[in-house]
Amino acid sequence: QVQLVESGGGLVQAGDSLRLSCAASGRTLRSYVMGWFRQAPGKEREFVAGINWSIGSTYSPDSVKGRFTISRVNAKNTVYLQMNRLKPEDTAVYYCAATGTGRYYYTVPSSSDEYDYWGKGTQVTVSS
Repeated sequence: QVQLVESGGGLVQAGDSLRLSCAASGRTLRSYVMGWFRQAPGKEREFVAGINWSIGSTYSPDSVKGRFTISRVNAKNTVYLQMNRLKPEDTAVYYCAATGTGRYYYTVPSSSDEYDYWGKGTQVTVSS
């Protein structure tokens, strides 16, 4: 079983930075891909960054590329999302997710359907 806990959200002004953390809890984590999604009220949940450590690849959509960076620290079993030059449209609940145990991928999936484990989310609010 996998448990994910996000932290690091908060209220910031446009142009500020935040670093979100996602810590794996429990005995072990046997996923090979983890990602970050966000969801604003009334909006679809959208993919913002993912990392596949089995192939050493990361991926982010154009909406955040160049501003958001995902990374993983193996020793801490933790995934981070560094968010720079935040914009009001980045305001959302940010969720950490992991793909199914033992599933292999050749890429970094961006569909929420590929992720089986989810954290409870952390709120990020960016004011103008």
